[in-house]
Amino acid sequence: MRYAFPAAALAAAATLLAACGSDHEAAPVADTRPPADTVNSTAVAFMSDVHFENIYGDLKSSQFAGIPTKDGKNATIRTMYAQLTSTRLFNENYFAFRAALDDAYGKGIRLVALPGDISDDAQPVNIDGLADILHEYQAKGMRFFIAPGNHDPNEPYDDDEAGKNDFLTKDGKEQKIYAVNNSACKAKDPAVVCTNQLMEQGYDKLLTKLAEFGYAPNKNDVYWETPFTSYTDGKYSYEAATAAADLGKRQFEICSEGEGGKYKVAGKTYSRCTNIIDASYLVEPVKGIWLLALDANVHVPNANFDPARPTYFKGFDNAGDAGWNKVQTHKIHQMEWIKSVAARAKAQGKQLMSFSHYPTMDFYANQTDAMKAVFKSGAFQVTRMPAAATTAAMVATGLPLHVGGHMHFNGTNDVKDAAGNYLVNVQSPSLAVFGAAYKIVSYQSEDLIDVQTVGLNTVARHNELFPHYQVEYDYLQGSTAAGDVAKRWNRSILDSKSYGEFTRTYFGELSRLRFMGDYWPCEMKEAAMALDLRQMLILSQLQTKVTLAQLKDNPSVLPLTASCAAKGTPGSDVVAASQLTADWAAATARAEQVAAAANLKLADFAKVSAYEFYGDFHRTTYAGELALRDMGTERVAQYKVLMSAFPASPAVIVKVGEQLSDQNPVQVAFQSQFKQVFAILKGLGSGKPSDHFTIDLKAQKLNNVSNSGLSFN
Repeated sequence: MRYAFPAAALAAAATLLAACGSDHEAAPVADTRPPADTVNSTAVAFMSDVHFENIYGDLKSSQFAGIPTKDGKNATIRTMYAQLTSTRLFNENYFAFRAALDDAYGKGIRLVALPGDISDDAQPVNIDGLADILHEYQAKGMRFFIAPGNHDPNEPYDDDEAGKNDFLTKDGKEQKIYAVNNSACKAKDPAVVCTNQLMEQGYDKLLTKLAEFGYAPNKNDVYWETPFTSYTDGKYSYEAATAAADLGKRQFEICSEGEGGKYKVAGKTYSRCTNIIDASYLVEPVKGIWLLALDANVHVPNANFDPARPTYFKGFDNAGDAGWNKVQTHKIHQMEWIKSVAARAKAQGKQLMSFSHYPTMDFYANQTDAMKAVFKSGAFQVTRMPAAATTAAMVATGLPLHVGGHMHFNGTNDVKDAAGNYLVNVQSPSLAVFGAAYKIVSYQSEDLIDVQTVGLNTVARHNELFPHYQVEYDYLQGSTAAGDVAKRWNRSILDSKSYGEFTRTYFGELSRLRFMGDYWPCEMKEAAMALDLRQMLILSQLQTKVTLAQLKDNPSVLPLTASCAAKGTPGSDVVAASQLTADWAAATARAEQVAAAANLKLADFAKVSAYEFYGDFHRTTYAGELALRDMGTERVAQYKVLMSAFPASPAVIVKVGEQLSDQNPVQVAFQSQFKQVFAILKGLGSGKPSDHFTIDLKAQKLNNVSNSGLSFN
């Protein structure tokens, strides 16, 4: 295995490269840099979870070159269905990333930090395409600094069996494309395209290819180090930093039970121990600015680990759910280094900005416990939540600011401890979801940090691939195969006039096709997918003895059933199903009064369909206050009415075992469950400032700068 960076990579890191462009955009890049006085040399743009896919890349396959386009390119893209059932887009990110870079460049930003998941899955076709774009903007004066994510790398070592099932063909069908050692390729399956352009690269290849983007020092850097660096007599030089960048010098021992080496606990048994790379680094690209890029990936050796094959990718767990929780036990050296960096930054007056792929504290506006109580077990990826002890340990390092990604969320949280430490975690949203945006972070003074969120509503060429999706749509509509029928999607997304509208509709479809089934309990899913906001407000006021079991006998009142309930034993106070009609009318009158008290009309609540409601819930989960801006003033006001409309103490739900009983009155489950749903929605949309705000390190508080935002408060 090669561990030293090639000389060419280090030479590239020493000087800014000339523009090289991508294969289909080879024209020289004009030098459009603004006058020197408009360049902000100390502000940093954070662009997380780009998930770049090289949609016009060369798969180097004679079996499949992609979809021929009218301008002579080949589109190597994923299906629309694949996008609409993923928590990230695959294809349009290509345009969104360029739009974000252009916007940042136009604002005079020259330093760009990328907190992980820069690619789809670290495949050569995507990493090489991404590097082309970074070279292009680097030639214009930008610098890039990458921290690794769980998609780059997926595993610490090359996965030459990986691939995707859902590339789009010119006929609107799916094409499987795998790396050459995949079992289907070895079996010469004629339905599978085989190319190592789809292998998933590990640390060695990634850090070598991307060395010049922070992973190795640049001659122009004021300073650069790793957790393992020890400069002779404390004297820094580019030559010494280059030697320290050697991958063979950036490894630590990891075992299944925790970090090895000097960190082994006496008397504790350690197994499956091996050396692995920690890609973290500290760089001072301009005087006074310290960027701390943290590799919080923890790939724990698992039961498949074979000491005779220590680089076999299946011998390690994926880092996606581990995050900072596992760093505490498996990367103790890194925690010590972080504390050292924070102390030195403070002593030397450096403006420290740390970033990694993973959040360091609650990323659900402190709604996590409530979400666990209401939704399905494991819903909303709560397994990725940092433990309280993990957050406490991160605060204790003395870091003032951490920018994270991973969750594709826009949000902010802060924690202070008894020792006087104060840490702010800024969640930089993905460019590949609803609420697509990047952050601009700059120190206004020693103790005041400004954070701005720049949304990507307008993206040039966002609809360039729509004709190919139309072919897919037509194929699915025309096919009677059950698998194809199940993959039909809402064509309205192809009418999107902007990237913002496109991602908004994408999230509606993602909610319908995936989130509702994965996250919402049966009866909650039925209600959320059947009721508009008018019906919900009425149901919040309903008082009836008619049971769920009786809904079938009076089905015209509201579109709910007892299909999610278990059969219970009727009580002694049974009323006729027809009573629901009168009780619903009384509840409607009360709902009209509730709406009128807020200067709203009950009839207008019906404009918010079930599809819009559950889409709004998930959009708010991801985008926070940015989602409220999308909703607009009237809808925010309508949701605020629902948030306060439920009974103070809803009736207790009667169950048969763990299942809802069909003998519950119609309103009971809804009022109990959705009172909590709307409380969670309120919390998600009323979190700490996440649009434009300042961090006052001295006063240890966040200050909202934006005066145009909406809130559920």
